[in-house]
Amino acid sequence: MAKNGKEAYKAANEQFLKEMSARPDVRELTKGILYRVIASGSGKSPSASSVVSVYYRGSLVNGKVFDDNTRNKVCDAFRLRDLIAGWQIVLRNMREGDKWEVFIPAAYGYGPRGVHGIPGNSTLIFEIRLVRVD
Repeated sequence: MAKNGKEAYKAANEQFLKEMSARPDVRELTKGILYRVIASGSGKSPSASSVVSVYYRGSLVNGKVFDDNTRNKVCDAFRLRDLIAGWQIVLRNMREGDKWEVFIPAAYGYGPRGVHGIPGNSTLIFEIRLVRVD
């Protein structure tokens, strides 16, 4: 992506977050991380040292899905402290049984460099269902 293309991409992602933040059903956690509650649970919340079991689908603002485990029979388990900063912040605020759509600014995702399949300065959109906290 050329420099002007990268700048336009970054601006489009920032504009997307601004538009999402204006929606009445979207709330801000902290640091510009936004979320929308799809379903509420009543279980426990994870700590930094917890292992979390989740179903999730990740996409970009253009709708491109870059990861999806929602069709798997068994959800994935991760040590919370090993996840991107945005997921750590989001999951520490969720309870077992919660299902949220979250909007993570690039600074709390993969930053200006990105990773394979995810361009730098990408806002990350995840639908996350927290199944279990260990």
